[in-house]
Amino acid sequence: MSITAESIWAPSPSTTRGQPTQLASDPKGERLAYANNKSIFLRSIDNPALSTQYSAHTTATTVARFSPSGYYIASGDVSGTVRVWDCVGEGATKGEYHIIGGRINDLAWDGDSARIIAVGDGKEKYGHCITADSGNSVGEISGHSSQINSVSIRQQRPLRAATVSDDTSLVFYHGAPFKFNTILRKHQRFIYGVAFSPDGSSIVSVGADKQIFLYDGKTGEPRTEIGAGEHKGSIFSVSWARDSKKFVTSSADQTVKIWDAEAGKAIQTWRMGEEGKVSVPDHQVGVVWPSGRSDGLIISLNLNGDLTYFSEGEPAPRRVVHGHQKNITAVAQSESKASGPTLFTGSSDGHICNWDVRAGTADFVDGDGHSNYVSAIASAPSGRIYSVGWDDSLRSIDATATVFTGSATATDGQPKGVAATPNGGLTAVATHKGVETFNKDGQKQKDSRFGGGTMSPTAIAATDNLLAVAGDDSTLHILDPTSLDPKHKLIALNSTVSALSFSPTAQYLAAGFANGKISVFDTATWEIAISRWSSHTGRVTGIAWNGEGTHAVSGGLDTNVYVWSVKKPGMRVGRTNAHKDGVNGVAWVGAGMVVSVGGDAAVKAWRVEGLS
Repeated sequence: MSITAESIWAPSPSTTRGQPTQLASDPKGERLAYANNKSIFLRSIDNPALSTQYSAHTTATTVARFSPSGYYIASGDVSGTVRVWDCVGEGATKGEYHIIGGRINDLAWDGDSARIIAVGDGKEKYGHCITADSGNSVGEISGHSSQINSVSIRQQRPLRAATVSDDTSLVFYHGAPFKFNTILRKHQRFIYGVAFSPDGSSIVSVGADKQIFLYDGKTGEPRTEIGAGEHKGSIFSVSWARDSKKFVTSSADQTVKIWDAEAGKAIQTWRMGEEGKVSVPDHQVGVVWPSGRSDGLIISLNLNGDLTYFSEGEPAPRRVVHGHQKNITAVAQSESKASGPTLFTGSSDGHICNWDVRAGTADFVDGDGHSNYVSAIASAPSGRIYSVGWDDSLRSIDATATVFTGSATATDGQPKGVAATPNGGLTAVATHKGVETFNKDGQKQKDSRFGGGTMSPTAIAATDNLLAVAGDDSTLHILDPTSLDPKHKLIALNSTVSALSFSPTAQYLAAGFANGKISVFDTATWEIAISRWSSHTGRVTGIAWNGEGTHAVSGGLDTNVYVWSVKKPGMRVGRTNAHKDGVNGVAWVGAGMVVSVGGDAAVKAWRVEGLS
């Protein structure tokens, strides 16, 4: 057997209410770069299903910028560290530099791809200028009394730079080496964005006061204010068109506007969300106008993480790219659509996405979903998907229509897992108190407590005739799913069971343990049939069988994914470091492909060959 990386379906950019989020495109206009959790993702603009991941940062990332040469990326994180790395080859790190004692808010390269200015919320200073290859100092960033939100460098000589800050000032620098030249206070509130035009003739700044100011790109002299009263909310981001005659802004008023810089007028406006209705998730917190393209494409980011594609001159968005922003905590696969297998994933913020496996694209499930952490998802052949969350509810999803059905069903405690019988007749939910069963209409059928309530379930799995429930006292209970009467009990297991999965024919039950071991039980005798699946070094978080029941895939907190063989228990293939911060779930999607989800909020597909 062999396992190879097939694709990475990237998460959406991380966002924070009331703060700008930086988006960047490469010089050719082919890829986006943005931050999510502790990773940087480079994503194809034309085919968002294609992406690469850089995961060398050890703390949450904040910004990434392509060098003008297109060969390198500089990325920053909340610890004040900047990393420079190769974005064309294998992603090798070229340099790691500690810049300030706090969050990096923005980065800028000079036109030679030789110098970088990094700015943010430091303790002793708010920014610094370094050489990209060695980290040597080539200038001081001074003049501000509060965190710097954005920086831009003129790409032509003589070199100039501008920074903007929460202290309502824009500071203009001469370089190189960069040094303070003048300070300008035109804005009345926080300034969120600043950008030199591609030809270096102009600077534009935008901020929380809803104002837009233009300056001379060579001298820094103020020119004019434009668009007074146009935006009704804070302006978070600005980006120039490649002809330096127009720029685009994104705002908390849910609009994206194109401006004619010379005329000082907005020439096109798009508004997100329902007309006349305030929608916080539709706040537009980032925007980029990819410079290497000729099709007028603009990409805007809302607070919910959606990337919306606009084309200059067209009244409606071209497309919207969805995805998770937070840690993906649950996954299940469904075959209910004629177009092919569909993947359902849930995250720690309560969102559930359905993924078209063939296209690698996601949509949110419509309707009122979970308000909190999605702890488990289960699929029934009837075309229903069941999910449970820390809002103490069970939800049902129509897998074909991808919409929540009915109302939420309250559970008796915090759900730990959910399982559906293959015939679709029952859904079983394990909570911290015990087990409850529900019919397909969400009506409660039975409940059971173990050990008088002294045992808390940790995992659950079901077939039409068997219900397996594991406890935190290292026991495994086999029940009748209809009556919840006990059928068998396994005690003195070597560790707490953290994952359970029946094979398709119910011949085997695979149990993953907190110590990383996996035992496979023969359901006819309840003897251990396989005990050699033991490569994980951390808690097993998910196990899934292929359709034939000949192989299983597992994921664990050790960040690894392994594929196991029933006939040859000693044979296994795996990928280490599959997900930064651990694997949270696995599933088969077809005969030779598995998917995994994890703490990096990404969905990854793996091609498995040689299963015969």
